[in-house]
Amino acid sequence: MEVQVKEVCVCEAMKSPVGTLSNGTVLRQQDGGTKSRQVPIWQKSNLTLEEAAAYSGIGINKLRSMTDSDECKFVLWNGTKRLIKRRKLDEYLDKAFSI
Repeated sequence: MEVQVKEVCVCEAMKSPVGTLSNGTVLRQQDGGTKSRQVPIWQKSNLTLEEAAAYSGIGINKLRSMTDSDECKFVLWNGTKRLIKRRKLDEYLDKAFSI
């Protein structure tokens, strides 16, 4: 049985590991001398559009158009920053037939 060894590319300028890309590149976070804690998406209360897209499988543009509506129950505005309430999004998607 032949064992394949996958080469992993690492950016040396980055410090602590935070994940890998599909091509095997190890993602590392710059911590600027301080340790920062990474919270998994499924444990966050509010998600950015990018995180919500990765979490739900819905595209960023579709999420943006859904959250533009005044009737949207799962959007939280922090000034001009749009955050998605993860639990409310889950509830919405559980009840939805199509989006």
